[in-house]
Amino acid sequence: MARFIFVTGGVVSSLGKGLLSASLAALLQARGYKCRIRKFDPYLNVDPGTMSPYQHGEVYVTDDGAETDLDLGHYERFSGVSAKQSDNVTTGRIYRDIIAKERRGDYLGATVQVVPHVTNAIKEFALTDTDGLDFVICEIGGTVGDIESLPFIEALRQLRNDLGRGNTVSVHTTLVPWIKAAGELKTKPTQHSVREISSLGVQPDVLLCRAEMPIPDSDKAKIAQFCNVPKSAVIEALDARSIYDVPLQYHREGLDDEVLAAFGITDAPRPDLARWDEIMDRLDHPEGEVTIGVVGKYVGLPDAYKSLREALVHGGIANRVKVNIKWVDAELFEQADANLATELEPMHAILVPGGFGERGSEGKIASVKFARERKVPFFGICLGMQMACIEGARNTAGIADASTTEFGDTPEPVVGLITEWMSPEGIQARAAGGDLGGTMRLGAYEATLGGNSRVAQIYGSTTISERHRHRYEVNSHYMAPLEKGGLVFSGMSPDGRLPEIVERPDHPWFIGVQFHPELKSRPFEPHPLFASFIEAAVQQSRLV
Repeated sequence: MARFIFVTGGVVSSLGKGLLSASLAALLQARGYKCRIRKFDPYLNVDPGTMSPYQHGEVYVTDDGAETDLDLGHYERFSGVSAKQSDNVTTGRIYRDIIAKERRGDYLGATVQVVPHVTNAIKEFALTDTDGLDFVICEIGGTVGDIESLPFIEALRQLRNDLGRGNTVSVHTTLVPWIKAAGELKTKPTQHSVREISSLGVQPDVLLCRAEMPIPDSDKAKIAQFCNVPKSAVIEALDARSIYDVPLQYHREGLDDEVLAAFGITDAPRPDLARWDEIMDRLDHPEGEVTIGVVGKYVGLPDAYKSLREALVHGGIANRVKVNIKWVDAELFEQADANLATELEPMHAILVPGGFGERGSEGKIASVKFARERKVPFFGICLGMQMACIEGARNTAGIADASTTEFGDTPEPVVGLITEWMSPEGIQARAAGGDLGGTMRLGAYEATLGGNSRVAQIYGSTTISERHRHRYEVNSHYMAPLEKGGLVFSGMSPDGRLPEIVERPDHPWFIGVQFHPELKSRPFEPHPLFASFIEAAVQQSRLV
């Protein structure tokens, strides 16, 4: 039977529960254990698919088409285990399912309540699909004390009783703040946080204490005494120089040893952390550096492009170079006094990422034109590919009015709403006026690549599978004039109906993809497109 590790947080948000969960999974895997990580989100949205990136950061998409919390990206990048729809649940999804059952009469007239119906649904989610696993790590979103998280904490308490204390461990993250005026760390917020979760029936076994300064042994002893844990279970968590150093840092502090000890496991094999040492060696000792200009819409919140940022770092790891990312607001290039050259000339490569809506679109198109004309390596992802096609239509194919129906009516819809597509389950159809949530082309789909194309060389294959999240597609009726203008469609859906990849053979590196390759990149297995893109940037850096 799988053992369960529950990760909770207190005092403040953003203490790094997601990185803790991902790092702990990596450390347990390094000892030979099989792990899966799950995220419980207390908000009432069914999923984050309709939430603004400014509210929630990026939406992470799984192979099976789930729109999930960005923490699942951390889970995949650190563990290498592909997440599933069953690895993320929200309060909204739980209540939706319970209310649907109540309307059908499934509860046979019973009064539907938080306990037991909601808590049972949470427990069922935690226990589903765990065969063959050694550990299941469950991260509870939010902060202990929030009204929204109370049903999850109650379900956690019940699970600890249901499964037996020897089969569950609670890891609680807290803040040990540094008070500059007093010149000392304060342990009281941690004490209050542990008291809060203990009052709800969950006694933490291990404490991960975030701090800006090293925590003295005397303070660790004080925390241990007042929080009812061994001193060795008070784990110090200082800021790391890279998120990929976190597993190594936590191992040095004894996190994995303490978690295993809490389970009564004292004979676990030592972890093999060679690949994490190699990653950090490449990050700490680069043999050069490049600057990538990311021209996007949500650059004010880097979490909106979390996976993209990490995939660029992975490309740097593959080429042993430091990647400097310059976030550029696409709207800057729509102003009358805009100077693209001033902003983009220092860049060794330009990337236009995905997004939704018209704002900043003309700035993205101008960036594509700059990259095409100046022969700067260019990478367009999702909307970025569509903007590359519109730029090509306007400036190399002679279609001056080219645009997308996403931004309104247009006489030349080079990009339009996709109304049906083939999936493993059969034909999927969507209506223009339908719901927004969960109605896009989501998840992993195959594509067929041209045998002589650059992308086929990069992938080393003519058949690939990549994750999608979009509801607009390049209109295949415009393929002929676009190809005449030099933009080659080098990747198509297997049925030949949906364009997946475009490239310019007369350009050093110019590729646009309809999917999101950043979602499948790992630090120890960089995505081939990002590795090749950064390699092209390195070559460009030697020319300037």
